[in-house]
Amino acid sequence: MRQFHAATALAVTSALALTLTACGNGSGNDASGDQSSTPASSASATATGGAPADNAGATKDAGSSTGGGGTSTSTGGTGGTSGSGGGTGAGRCHTAGLGFSFGSGDGKVSSSDDQQQLAVVLKNKTSAACTVQGFPGVDLKSSGGSWSLTRSGATPKKVTLAAGSSTTFTITFLPWNEGSGTEFKATSVVVTPPNETTSTTLAWPGGSVLLQDGATHPGTYTGPVGG
Repeated sequence: MRQFHAATALAVTSALALTLTACGNGSGNDASGDQSSTPASSASATATGGAPADNAGATKDAGSSTGGGGTSTSTGGTGGTSGSGGGTGAGRCHTAGLGFSFGSGDGKVSSSDDQQQLAVVLKNKTSAACTVQGFPGVDLKSSGGSWSLTRSGATPKKVTLAAGSSTTFTITFLPWNEGSGTEFKATSVVVTPPNETTSTTLAWPGGSVLLQDGATHPGTYTGPVGG
């Protein structure tokens, strides 16, 4: 009987041990199952971590685009410089480099109602382009004095004269008639180009001018160069 009980106890003990071992292996599989989710999470982290690499590529492309814009701007700037070389690179026209004459070459005066107009030509005699902008100084001279003419209300524009080219300005004047007022017997006209202090004197081709040197709106005045 004792041997039977001992054998039975041994069998029960063995069975219990097998059961515990089986339970232990099951817990290990569950843990492994939990751990299997970790690589998935890591894979997700890798995808998220890859975004900066993509962004870095985008940044690089943006840099290339900006660089291209810089090149384009640089090219445009160079083109603008060469394109405006005649205007921007040209210096001011000086009196010594200009030729002076009247519009038709013979001092012909054109009429408009009571007033008359006389075109004065400025020609670039140099081998380089130059620019001129503004009103010339115009003084009518007589044997008894000088009359500095006022300016018209026109807006001066910048004129670029290539070598050998010309531009004009107009002197508008009111001729003197018997009984109309004080006679100014002009004999010459002194012309000073804009921004210059050196003048040129030409023989006055018109007749006597009605003196209005004190008038607010005289009928005799000068227009701007190129106007």
